[in-house]
Amino acid sequence: MLIKNPDDVPASQITPESSYVNRRTFMRLGVLGASGVATGALYQYLSKPGSAQTKPPAMLINVAATTQNAAQEGFTTSEIKTPYDAITNYNNFYEFSLDKGGVAEAAAGFVTRPWQVSIGGLCAKPKVFDIDDLLKGFQQEERIYRMRCVEAWSMVIPWDGIPLQKVLAAVEPLSSARFVAFETLLDPKRMPNQNGASLPWPYVEGLRMDEALHPLTLLATGIYGRALPPQDGAPIRLVTPWKYGFKGIKSIVKITLTDTQPPCTWNISAPDEYGFYANVNPQVDHPRWTQSYETRHTTTQDRRPTLMFNGYADQVASLYSGLDLRKNF
Repeated sequence: MLIKNPDDVPASQITPESSYVNRRTFMRLGVLGASGVATGALYQYLSKPGSAQTKPPAMLINVAATTQNAAQEGFTTSEIKTPYDAITNYNNFYEFSLDKGGVAEAAAGFVTRPWQVSIGGLCAKPKVFDIDDLLKGFQQEERIYRMRCVEAWSMVIPWDGIPLQKVLAAVEPLSSARFVAFETLLDPKRMPNQNGASLPWPYVEGLRMDEALHPLTLLATGIYGRALPPQDGAPIRLVTPWKYGFKGIKSIVKITLTDTQPPCTWNISAPDEYGFYANVNPQVDHPRWTQSYETRHTTTQDRRPTLMFNGYADQVASLYSGLDLRKNF
């Protein structure tokens, strides 16, 4: 099969985002079943530079097309998807710019090859993955998720990526591992805003182990079937759709399994405004933004009520049974 670089494909041959899903319905449920076997044991444990970043992602499983209960499982939604241009030109990525509309331009020359992601800490088989080996070694899946920013705007994004649970299975977490910590690249030459003091660098984030192993948690590598653009967190970022967008750490280089709650950049910077959990909760306002309503970026902008856990309560509410969601915000 010939795989072309997107730069070599005439515009007339590019499939519109509105119909691209139908081009991938040949993926079969059997692939999902096989990958599920590889992660079963882990669930038992809990109970060349330059243009390389434009390479298309590896063959994908279209989860929405291959699982009968994809919507119930939270893997897809019938809501209108946000256009590609909006997703790639309205971004929070402070390593490049504080201006949402300026991130794409500031990140345009960001090179993501070579790139490595190290995974270590409390695990039996720590590994350092070259990004291309990671993409080849794990089947990528499509997930159409709602995304809710703490600033009260939202999108619907068709991500491509690898379930985090499958990557963690490869390093065999120890039973003492209770949290997963993430770290962004620290390179002020390539990420010029790291020269400033807007945030402590590098950007860091964390999840509880059960959150990290949840089927919805994704290491995203693409959008709309295209490689992840620099402004959206290339080459690999975290996506947890029931949490506010700032939990979605971008351009990850390090993942560490630990027995203590890891620090998180926004929680360090403003602990009264940003909690560790950052679960979408319309009943708990941010000091500067209401969380009761959100503005959706689609073909038009519309204001709508915010859903508890961003509409993923059926899938994730049980993770927080008995937890005071006002205190543990």
